[in-house]
Amino acid sequence: MPDTADAAGRRRRRFPAALTAPRLRLVSGVVLLAFALTHLLNHALGLISLQAMEQGRLVFNAVWAGPGEWLLALAFTVHLVLGLAHLWQRATWRMPLREASQLAMGLLIPVLGTIHVLGAGVAPQVFDFRATYAFVLLGLWPGLAWWQTAFTLLVWVHGCMGLHYWLRLRPLYRRLQAWFLSAAIVVPLLALLGFVAGGRAIRTMAARDPALLPGMAEADNWPGPEAVAWIYDLEYRLVAGFVLLVVGIVLLDIVRGLLTRRRNRIRVAYDGGRKVGIPRGMSLLDGSRIHAIPHAAVCGGRGRCSTCRVRIVEGAEGQPPPSPAERRVLERIGAAPDVRLACQLRPAHDLRVALLMAAEAGPGDSMRRMDPNQGSEREIAVMFADLRGFTRMAESRLPYDVVFLLNRYFTVMGEAIEGEGGRVDKFIGDGIMALFGIGGGPEAGARESLAAAAAMSRALARLNDELAHELKEPLRMGIGLHAGPAIVGELGYGRAVTLTAIGDTVNTASRLEALTKDYGAELVVSDHLVELAGAAIPQAARHRVDLRGRTGTLGVHVVADASTVEPPEPGDNGNGWTRLRRRLGLTPA
Repeated sequence: MPDTADAAGRRRRRFPAALTAPRLRLVSGVVLLAFALTHLLNHALGLISLQAMEQGRLVFNAVWAGPGEWLLALAFTVHLVLGLAHLWQRATWRMPLREASQLAMGLLIPVLGTIHVLGAGVAPQVFDFRATYAFVLLGLWPGLAWWQTAFTLLVWVHGCMGLHYWLRLRPLYRRLQAWFLSAAIVVPLLALLGFVAGGRAIRTMAARDPALLPGMAEADNWPGPEAVAWIYDLEYRLVAGFVLLVVGIVLLDIVRGLLTRRRNRIRVAYDGGRKVGIPRGMSLLDGSRIHAIPHAAVCGGRGRCSTCRVRIVEGAEGQPPPSPAERRVLERIGAAPDVRLACQLRPAHDLRVALLMAAEAGPGDSMRRMDPNQGSEREIAVMFADLRGFTRMAESRLPYDVVFLLNRYFTVMGEAIEGEGGRVDKFIGDGIMALFGIGGGPEAGARESLAAAAAMSRALARLNDELAHELKEPLRMGIGLHAGPAIVGELGYGRAVTLTAIGDTVNTASRLEALTKDYGAELVVSDHLVELAGAAIPQAARHRVDLRGRTGTLGVHVVADASTVEPPEPGDNGNGWTRLRRRLGLTPA
């Protein structure tokens, strides 16, 4: 019984969250776009005949009659009211061009569309006549053809933009985006061609038969001059009122902004040294826009995409908690507790933040999860591997051959590293840097790195056999392994941001790789990593070496052939007994 009550409580808490203003705008917009789609498809029937347009109108009216008519009216009202409310709530008029263009089109639609709604929807009910395609086309073609074209394109492009910005965060849509774009171009094109064909057809029919139009007017009870004048007068009043309302909202919003920005200012410091002041109650994203600080926001600040994510470096205590909608997005990307969405965070006091995505981040970046372990110091294993003599070999080859060889090498090495649980950090020329133990701990990382070194050696031997007919001499490589503390986090700029590690451990692993040249060996691994792995490498030579930048000497194992290394299994005591017992079937694998 308590479980049932808890479930009901969770449902009640989720239900209001589904009725937020952005969701209502989205749903109402989808309904209006569906209406526009069916209407345009009806126009396209003009390419067949005027009669086909009229038959299509009967089907169209049947679909949107009764409950459909009420749903359409409700969707239009909700979308318009929420759009004006969003206009009033804007904290800044700085916005990307695509967002500004969508806003401008949304405001122009009522201006151009009022006469269409009155003439085809309201007037037939008031004056009791049938608004057939013949009636509408005679009123528009050819003098107002430009108006019909502009209105059609405004409605369609505005709706498609809204749908695109909603769906483009979904992988399936990105795969089918070309098909959606084709449909977005073809549908209005066919509709406008059908409109032109229908308009020319009715004018041609009227010129051939002077009695046609009077007969239609009598049969369908077309309105007289007084009714037409009433329609245009009402249209003028409604459009003038809407324009005055929009202008008033914008002016009041500007005045409000000027008044509030002078008081209750909150200081925001950005990583990099920039410090700005924003009014209390303003979102962090709007604060960035006001001060022209480049800040990603693929969804336009609607809390859907996560690209505006920031890390609160200082001042996280006492900030408003994430809303349920923001929390869902943060959980989706695996964000740490100090990460927030800038479009949803309205700071309550001063803070310092770090932008986590480049300003040019795209839809694909919105799905990129954050590593929960990033931005911390931990003990990991680091590998550096480098091809020997490849530069000299590349000088005698065509560029295409060089790229082919490197890509084959990187492929087999990457598969060997990832196959043992490692993470390829980066490719540097003909070198590779890889990390082990980021999620599994230093002991597991040490074992994985030794296993990866052995797998890479075997993979290189197979690659040499594969390319024997193309190589004058086999490829050789050197591998350096070391374990120790390192700072792990997302570093870089723009689209070159990646999870990596920095610190003395990384530098030491790089210098151990360089030592493979001096010893003529394939692998040099630090004693500390061998101890962490619980491994025994009897075929290795032991040395103590001085490394630039380090105080004291470092013990290393030097292995001529890395493929001979056999790291212990988890739980092995270092002498191989566990592995041997498993091979003999005495211990379950």
